[in-house]
Amino acid sequence: MNTVLAATVSVAVLLAVLAFAVVRPRGLPEAVLAVPAAVLVVVIGAVPLSEAREQTEDLLPVVGFLAAILVLAQLCADEGLFTAAGDLVARICGGRTVPLLGGVFVVASVITAVLSLDATVVLLTPVVFATAARVGARPRPYVYACAHLANSASLLLPVSNLTNLLAFTASGLSFTRFAALMTLPWLAAIAVEYVVFRRVFAEDLAAGAHAPDPEAERTEVPVFTLVVLVLTLLGFVVTSFAGAEPLWAALAGALVLGVRALGQRRTTPLRLLHSANVPFCLFVLALGVVVKAVVDHGLGDGIGKVLPDGSSLTALLAVAAVAAVLANLINNLPAILALLPVVAAAGPGPLLAALIGVNLGPNLTYVGSLATLLWRRILHAHDSPPDLGHFTRLGLLTVPATLAVSTVALWGSLELIGV
Repeated sequence: MNTVLAATVSVAVLLAVLAFAVVRPRGLPEAVLAVPAAVLVVVIGAVPLSEAREQTEDLLPVVGFLAAILVLAQLCADEGLFTAAGDLVARICGGRTVPLLGGVFVVASVITAVLSLDATVVLLTPVVFATAARVGARPRPYVYACAHLANSASLLLPVSNLTNLLAFTASGLSFTRFAALMTLPWLAAIAVEYVVFRRVFAEDLAAGAHAPDPEAERTEVPVFTLVVLVLTLLGFVVTSFAGAEPLWAALAGALVLGVRALGQRRTTPLRLLHSANVPFCLFVLALGVVVKAVVDHGLGDGIGKVLPDGSSLTALLAVAAVAAVLANLINNLPAILALLPVVAAAGPGPLLAALIGVNLGPNLTYVGSLATLLWRRILHAHDSPPDLGHFTRLGLLTVPATLAVSTVALWGSLELIGV
């Protein structure tokens, strides 16, 4: 197959895979089309079989981590950790809506950072709905905060987002150095989001709420689960210094909680397997092969021509902007896969700037992040469908501002800490 035809077919296949992932006809898993698509680009020669195998092997540790962290997050939810957090925030705020928004911001940011954005979207959003109903608050500010913070608050740790894991693997940074460089960008993005939310949702917040019933049964914090979670986080640091994959720390945490839950008959092996979301893991592996076909047949060269050289503030801002645009065009996961071959060679600064773009950019459109698509489904399930116009206007207010301040903060961190 000639280069032009291979490029055309590869792009068409990628767009079809992404469209299927967005629509998910009849609720079918994303892998239903992605896996045959990956086979197709290999069969037509757009990606040689040896390179497809190599790409898959490179992604396996990342996908294995994703499966382990999804199981860990589900076990934490089953133990009542998220419900306890919502209960605690509601009681501390005592019916005051502005502190309640702040509490949701804190909880969502921490959960996103430690347990990944999927935990915030899939497991925390229903808890936030229940918490708002419990105190009679309008839910919109709080559930929209879950969507935005699932993306914006995923900058901090390599384990916060699948995009982070992919970038971390290519960066050569240690776990702690990655976190140190991304702390200021993380805080900056959250701060901008909070300021904008206070203004945009002023009317909803002014509607008020009431304190939770003092006689209602409290949800106790599951101390054992919390300890395991903290130890798992420490395990990420240890594995990084040991040169091992973070997969092993996540797997250990999931194993401890999983064996305990099985022993207490509060879960089943089938439910644990279901929480690992194997079809989605297969989708990620297949998507990696499809994106490689597109990158090898023109996209990689195009990105290389557009992105500036160096780690100056101007260059970092340009990289973040291009990454954000690309994320909204083809979704942030394929975007980072396409960007990595170019930005990884340029050094940690441009690579982390690209990460800022693909993590913050998706707050502009539904299709920018698979997590946002999951969030939209959850809102429909709660008979509270999001308004596209409102979501887009909110994104226009937050995305350019968070991109700018977070990238400036990254530049400052690079100047202060170095790489």
